[in-house]
Amino acid sequence: MAGKTVRLTVAQATVRFLMAQKTVVDGETLPIFAGVWAIFGHGNVAGLGEALYQVRDTLPTYRAHNEQAMVHSAIAFAKAKFRQQTMVCTTSIGPGALNMVTAAALAHVNRLPVLLLPGDVFANRKPDPVLQQVEDFNDGTVSVNDCFRAVSRYFDRINRPEQLIAALQRTMQVLTDPADCGPVTLAMCQDVQAEAYDWPESFFDEKVWRQRRIRPDLDELATAVAALKSAKSPMIIAGGGVLYSGAGAELTAFAEAHGLPVAFTQAGKSAMDENHPLALGSVGVTGTSASNAMAADADVVLAVGTRLQDFTTGSWSLFKAGSFKLVALNVAPYDAVKHSAEPLLADAKVGLTALSEALGAWKAPAAVTEKAKRERAKWFEAAARALAPTNAERPSDAQVIGAVARVRGGEDSIVVCAAGGLPGELHKLWVPVKAGGYHMEYGFSCMGYEIAGGIGVKMARPEADVVVMVGDGSYMMLNSEIATSVMLGQKITIVLLDNHGFGCINRLQMATGGANFNNLWQDCRQELPPSIDFRAHAESMGAIAIKASSIGELESALEAAKGNDRTTVVVIDTHPLITTEAGGNWWDVAVPEVSVRAEVRAARQNYEIKRQDQRIVK
Repeated sequence: MAGKTVRLTVAQATVRFLMAQKTVVDGETLPIFAGVWAIFGHGNVAGLGEALYQVRDTLPTYRAHNEQAMVHSAIAFAKAKFRQQTMVCTTSIGPGALNMVTAAALAHVNRLPVLLLPGDVFANRKPDPVLQQVEDFNDGTVSVNDCFRAVSRYFDRINRPEQLIAALQRTMQVLTDPADCGPVTLAMCQDVQAEAYDWPESFFDEKVWRQRRIRPDLDELATAVAALKSAKSPMIIAGGGVLYSGAGAELTAFAEAHGLPVAFTQAGKSAMDENHPLALGSVGVTGTSASNAMAADADVVLAVGTRLQDFTTGSWSLFKAGSFKLVALNVAPYDAVKHSAEPLLADAKVGLTALSEALGAWKAPAAVTEKAKRERAKWFEAAARALAPTNAERPSDAQVIGAVARVRGGEDSIVVCAAGGLPGELHKLWVPVKAGGYHMEYGFSCMGYEIAGGIGVKMARPEADVVVMVGDGSYMMLNSEIATSVMLGQKITIVLLDNHGFGCINRLQMATGGANFNNLWQDCRQELPPSIDFRAHAESMGAIAIKASSIGELESALEAAKGNDRTTVVVIDTHPLITTEAGGNWWDVAVPEVSVRAEVRAARQNYEIKRQDQRIVK
């Protein structure tokens, strides 16, 4: 006998289903979807727009100024919530949809959940070609939304109402699965959104999705134990999986019980209080001298919850030990078997606990811990010199970071950044205390994430003091969300470092022997030199803005911003070439084999020498 049904449009059914999906956070049952970001246009305003209006008091809808930016905010929210909650983003067809593709790639790379509902063309094709429709001359089924296929964990096109049932169930599996987690795109044909269907009432029953914790296989566990017990110089590299698992306490306990020093990827930073004597800070290309010294000698690395991208491994030139072995504790099989690793497929929280129990009283050789403490002390001395205040007219990024840390670096602060030179300096120099206190988008290193991401972080952690650090180049790419932060009352502090161009890539250009070209304003083709008043620009969007002319003025402005009633932007000119010399490692950026420039030829010779340090990995 058929069950009861309810007649709703596809859009209404989508919204009702999403509202019924729940999760448990710290013992409290909460909606998985905390809200919807929407920029309406033809393709979603009539269908999803009407459906969202009906539930606006229960499932809030927020409007941004740019489609890519609103997805950045949703992703940052999910990251700050450690993947336990997320948001939905919907757009019109055509350019509105395509504006989300970059952000979808960001979520895909970083293993972060977000649900994208772009409008699509008419399933019935009667009005084709509609406004903004891109026609494929050889395939009538293609629309611009097919671009999402490469950057979605799961992609589907809803061109019949009944398809929604299976599609939404698969959507939830992906968004909540620790291994498959990533963006989901459901392309919503605009005529189908408005089409009614008799849905089973059971489809809208509340469902609670709990965090799945995969426990280690006994054989893999035994292999990992044997590898660690045979090690003469072991260490841990902690990635974002530690944070998403909520395994910070277990990581600290493991390090203490077995005497292993811990280094952190960009995603893993803040997984452990970096004031801990076994915490060595960042590792790799942007690593501390302490972490990289230990990594150079490490014969066994326990990599927890990290995909070990090239910045972490120094393009695989960091590890020098001939007998080097990698043990990858990871919830995702794809990541656990990379780089010829011994896999330990498990959730970080239960995996570290099981591994510690299996190791028993075993400890790393005392010389490892002693060396780690010596290297750590040397690093902190170097970092203190880089962070120290200065009277220079154009201070370094590190000196600005020092000011932010002194004034706003408390336990409740969260520093947000994404691209350029700042991520490298912050990775080295910021010392987070609490989980989530360091929020970096560096898997995709996407310029423009910073301000929108700061809004998402503030929405996820309203009690936190959110400080966004952004360079002028990234600011120019996507600054419109300052107005969104003011409109929504999401107060953040933005520190805008103006080095008059793309300083980071200019330094890389110089390092590879290239001439200064097309990066700093002074090296670009121009009829009139740019003169941008960032203070006035930020004020025009409703923010409070201050131009600081020194580190002292910056500190005063940061202090004053605490009491402001809305988003504050503090602008300071910085030097485009100065970076922290201590720490770091070579990074593989291919240098031309043939060039008329002697500098490029010299850089190529050095490049060939450095490549000899790279390990051969699968």
